[in-house]
Amino acid sequence: MRGGTLLPATPVWKGKIVKTVRLNHPRAALLAVAAAGLLTAVGLVVVLYAQPAEANYPGTNGKIYYAGDDGQDFEIYSIDPDGGSNVRVTNNQSANWEPAYSPTGKKVAYSGWDGSDWEIYTSDLDGGNRVNLTDNNNTDDRHPYYSPNGTKIAYSSDAGGDWEIYTINTNGGGKFNVTNNNSDDENPAYSPSGAKIAYQYDAGNNWEIYTINTNGGSRQNVTNSNTSDDYEPDYSPDGKKIAYSSVTGNGDYEIYTINTNGGSKSNVTNNNSDDYYPSYSPSGKSIAYVNDPGTGDNEIYYINTNGGGNTRVTDNNTQNWDPYWACKGACRR
Repeated sequence: MRGGTLLPATPVWKGKIVKTVRLNHPRAALLAVAAAGLLTAVGLVVVLYAQPAEANYPGTNGKIYYAGDDGQDFEIYSIDPDGGSNVRVTNNQSANWEPAYSPTGKKVAYSGWDGSDWEIYTSDLDGGNRVNLTDNNNTDDRHPYYSPNGTKIAYSSDAGGDWEIYTINTNGGGKFNVTNNNSDDENPAYSPSGAKIAYQYDAGNNWEIYTINTNGGSRQNVTNSNTSDDYEPDYSPDGKKIAYSSVTGNGDYEIYTINTNGGSKSNVTNNNSDDYYPSYSPSGKSIAYVNDPGTGDNEIYYINTNGGGNTRVTDNNTQNWDPYWACKGACRR
């Protein structure tokens, strides 16, 4: 407890039931605890459940944006891949998660707690000119992801009673429901062509990675593992691969890549700690991710796509989540 705010705890793993919704990922419990801490001050309790989304487009490697604990809540930061020039972007005394860099190089989107639910915000790269895009007031909107031309944002919303994928114009208009079923669909990620969106789908017994056309047609199962849970898809900048995190029966999360048609699955990280939230570098040669050693001190790393050259980016005693490897300036489109 710091200043009356309950700090995020060690994540609860998949399988815990809250009402009829599974806390299916370490992020779920962490967000639930953070939000409950914010509401405790006004005598309210709420349960949130969601995971982040990350993505990228071709360009020159720039900063990595992430959500970090400032001692009171989580704020958005940017940092150089070598660990230098760590800069705070948001500073609003409310929880902010899941940064997504605009391919125009001018904006950052993120999910923010407005006091009653989660909304999608955009701001300038220095945190100025903050705009609430969704402003629904009674539903949770999470996991923002810019389209390649920077004119739309894909996100997850529980407006219909379960989590579905939506898109919205960056000025807040033109909301469109992409997925429409009775299962949870989360963590949208546009393909570099802008024609498809990858996301995680609750298949009932496990979570799988799917792709779908932006108009809602041609849904395709990419992972189709049936024996593991697959989360947080992120297209490679050339559009040929999807990175994702996966957990098998031993409970160890690792980063994998797979062809967009489902072939050539490859294990990128392979250790005894949990690795999740992959984000390709704009060059397509590396993947940023979160390493969780189980001590409550999560750090951002990056690794070559073939599994070599593991490099630590953040180095502090607080929790760091949601890496998004931005372009230097505007991304190529």
